[in-house]
Amino acid sequence: MANKTQAVLDTFSMSKPTTSDGTPMWELVKASTLDLNSPYKYIMMCEFFSETCIVAKEKDKLVGFVTAFIPPEKPDVLFIWQVGVDASQRGKGVASKMLNELLRRNACKNVRFVEATVTSTNAASQSLFFKLAREHGTDCDVSECFPEELFPNGNHEAEFTYRIGPLSE
Repeated sequence: MANKTQAVLDTFSMSKPTTSDGTPMWELVKASTLDLNSPYKYIMMCEFFSETCIVAKEKDKLVGFVTAFIPPEKPDVLFIWQVGVDASQRGKGVASKMLNELLRRNACKNVRFVEATVTSTNAASQSLFFKLAREHGTDCDVSECFPEELFPNGNHEAEFTYRIGPLSE
């Protein structure tokens, strides 16, 4: 099974996004259950945060992405805003490979922790971040971040912070 998964991953290219990746990122999210942000958000992330974002492509078709940034107040944290993988590629390790590729970048050389916020019903993201902790031989601590009542109209679940680390240097 590991060889089959590796063969699938070898067909992908991983790179920093460009502004032309913004619309395909938005379209991927629009076709999923992820929170859809404005197209501008995806284009902006590609332009201003390309060092901490990544896209996965198969034959020039975007099949996955991670938007992330290093918060100014926490220079040792890579905050994962959103992970998107095309439905046809889920379960093949694409998201995990993108996260690990990001962590190898020079821009992340001082990163000791990965953080993300995840709802209690997002089992795929929960699994992804627990797997990342296992792969790096570290902890994944979960704590409430944004309670449900912060969101307008009561139509958003509470968000929990998943904090992975410390990562070894």
